[in-house]
Amino acid sequence: MKKQPQRLILPQAYFSRLCRAIIEFDMIQADDRILIGFSGGKDSTFLLYALACLRQYAKKSFTLAAFTMDPMFTTDFDTALLQSFCRSLDIPFYTDKVDIAGIIAAQDGKDPCFSCSFFRRGAINRFATENGYNKVAYAHHHDDAVETFFMGLLHSGQLKTFSPVTHLTRSGLSVIRPLIYFREHELKSATSIHGFTPIPSPCPLDGHTKRQDIKELIEKMGQESPTLYSHLSAAMRQKETMQLWPEELSRDALKQKHIDFWRKIKNGPAN
Repeated sequence: MKKQPQRLILPQAYFSRLCRAIIEFDMIQADDRILIGFSGGKDSTFLLYALACLRQYAKKSFTLAAFTMDPMFTTDFDTALLQSFCRSLDIPFYTDKVDIAGIIAAQDGKDPCFSCSFFRRGAINRFATENGYNKVAYAHHHDDAVETFFMGLLHSGQLKTFSPVTHLTRSGLSVIRPLIYFREHELKSATSIHGFTPIPSPCPLDGHTKRQDIKELIEKMGQESPTLYSHLSAAMRQKETMQLWPEELSRDALKQKHIDFWRKIKNGPAN
């Protein structure tokens, strides 16, 4: 007798939030082949389970697979538990090694988080294109988006964050982020939903990064101004009411404006 597939359950409030993001931003279409970045942490574990629930509800109109990258920070990176969890969800599991630790060591003091993120993305994108997947799913949540937005403002003077959907023209892949309407504290408490105990991050800098500093700053400022987080969230959205200065002019453009200004001042308006 054929074994019946496991019946997956996602609370309605969670399922609705997941569907809102997917439908609002057109993340998933029929016959998509989606590769999920699966680290075994709380966020990617929930994403894996949530998309498996959605696939079950949608009668398997799209394909899922999981990809785990060993960054070689340790010599005992074991994927057995991750593989077992994927098997329980009927999701193919793939893994590969990328020497992120060695790359960071050779960067001579450059931002290790940027290097790690860059080469992680490269590894999963390469695997996706080589194996016929057209979309890559990441477990970035709402707090990640707000922190990225605030980090850009403080560290680079730019108002930007990652998009719910990003189309990569060179590879033809689309990156989707179905958890953008979930708060981090909700994912921390979701272990009881999927039953998998998240594994600790192997990153030696975990908890000691610029992002962690921003996370703690937002929390501290929020204690004094309870509306801070919601205001940062609102500021990420494009609005007609935004009142920002024009883009800074280039040196040549500013020089030309100076010439035009003094010409008009000295000669008066043209007849």
